[in-house]
Order: sequence, then structure tokens, then C-alpha cells
Amino acid sequence: MDTRNFLMSKGFLAATIAATLLAAAAARAEDTGQSFEIYGFAQADYIQDIGGRLDPNWDDAFRPSKICFDGACGEDGQASISVKQSRFGVKGTMPTGSSTAPLSFKFEFDLFGTGADAGQTTFRLRHAYGEWGSILAGQTNSLFMDGDVFPNTIDYWGPSGMVFYRNVQIRWTPYRTDNSHFAIAIERPGNDIDSGNLRLIEGLEDVDVRNDEELPDLTAQFRYGGDWGHLQLGGILRKVGYELRENPADSWTQGSEVGWGINVGTVFNVLEKDAIRLQVVYGEGIASYMNDGGMDLAPSANWDSGIVTDLEAAAVPLTGVLAYYDHW
Repeated sequence: MDTRNFLMSKGFLAATIAATLLAAAAARAEDTGQSFEIYGFAQADYIQDIGGRLDPNWDDAFRPSKICFDGACGEDGQASISVKQSRFGVKGTMPTGSSTAPLSFKFEFDLFGTGADAGQTTFRLRHAYGEWGSILAGQTNSLFMDGDVFPNTIDYWGPSGMVFYRNVQIRWTPYRTDNSHFAIAIERPGNDIDSGNLRLIEGLEDVDVRNDEELPDLTAQFRYGGDWGHLQLGGILRKVGYELRENPADSWTQGSEVGWGINVGTVFNVLEKDAIRLQVVYGEGIASYMNDGGMDLAPSANWDSGIVTDLEAAAVPLTGVLAYYDHW
């Protein structure tokens, strides 16, 4: 038997079974008063780098922090064709026997590998959550983020100065109307620690620094909207912790800094379909929530006559600005 034909037939059979089950689920949902929606798209991107070059793992998106200099990543003029932006998702609602609210859910992924999968065309979870009434649990946009200010661009990555982070969270929304809401959440901590040049200091050649995520991040969001657009205020308070040992035989020493941030975003609808999208964010120790941020925590010290004094950890301050005119 031709192995390729066998694998193709097996893949076609699996796809047919999956499509049949989804169709059956959708039909059953309609019969029982539930809602069930399948959505997504397939997309191919062609990118041609003319001058300069990105890290080869990031050829399929223009991410500023991954720009290589002085030929560190090879020659200029690379070509890339990718389907990583392709997306698939399901969402729906179902009655719970309560007159207050149904149970809703959303599960969505694309194919843009990041982290350990950077450079790969592979499954990447975007949303996976359930919501009942005022309670939401799972992974979706952080409350510190305003997803509606993301501009309509061809490039996948988008603006680096924007708060953009989908996080695992437990959320409570005590106030909600058609256009406005207030919500608070505890979110999964994810501190980015930069050890800087500690290992260049005499006596710290073997130093080991790790992040310490003892407490969840606390976030809040207030949004007011109407036909004109919306105004959103987001806030975050977090413990940016670290563990340090100067030598492998030493015990760990713990420390932390307070991270905080304020994010103001707005969308003004103009003309028939155009929009002005604006955002300003400022804080300390919040870089891991940015679309292309840096480090939350880094060493700070004084240098006096070749001797390092007053060595301590510091939450890194950050300012991000986004301004975009969206014309249809």
C-alpha cells in the first residue's frame, strides 16, 4: 500500500468524522434552544525582507525586538510564506435552568507558534473559557488590555507599544450594561526577570536569578461606551518577585518589587466606518503584558571606583503609546 495515500485517506476520514460531529452538535443545539457556532478562516501571507533581517524564528511577523543587527542572523533579503494566521474556533451558549444567565463558552486557536514553539506552524491557544452570569474562568484577554484598539493591519504582530496579553484568569463582573461594565480579576503571574550584567561582578560569576510568582496579578477594568465609540480604563497591581543565589551550594534568597500600571484606551467612530484608536499606558514592572515589551524586573546598582554598591532589584518603568486612524 502507498503510505502517502493511506495517510491522506486516514486524514480525510478523521476530518469527515470531525465535521459530522460538529454538524450534529450544531443541529442538536438548535433543537434544544442552545447556540453553537463554528468560525475561522484560512490565510496565507507572503513577506519579503528587502533590507535588514529578523530572527529566523520570527520571519512571519514584524516584531521589533527580534530585529537582528550587524549580520547576526545572516544575509538580508529573506522570503517567507506562511499560513500561521489561519484561525479556528467554536463558541456557544446553553441554558442552565437559571433565569439569570446561560452558560457561554469559547475555544479558539491559530497556528502561530511562540515561546518554545517559535518559528513553528503549530497549535497556539488564543481563548478557552466559560462564563456564567458575572463569573468567567479560563484564558482570554487580560482586563488590563483593550483589544478594540488593535489596529486593522496586514502584519500579524501589530503595534509593540500596546498592552496585548491573553491570560488565564478568574473574573468577576459586578456591573454590566449593553455598552458599559466594570470587572476585576486575578490573573496568572508571569514575571520576566533580567539578570543584566550580574555575572560580570567579582564574586557573582555563578549567580543564578529566577522569577518568583508567589501571588496572582490583580487587574481591573472600567469601560463606558456608546454609538460614538468607547473609553476604557484598565489597572494592574502585581508582586514581581525573584529568587537569587550567588553559588550553586547557597540557599535561595527571595525579594520582590511592586508592579503597577494604568492603561487608558479609546476608540472614536468618525465618518461612516472610520475610527480613531488611541492608547496610553504607564507603569512599572508590567512589560510582560505588552505586545512586544521588555523585562519586568532588572538589577540596579551604583558604580563607584570599579566597585558595585547598593545592588538591588528594580521594577522597570515603561510607557507605551498607540495612535492609529482606521480608514475603510
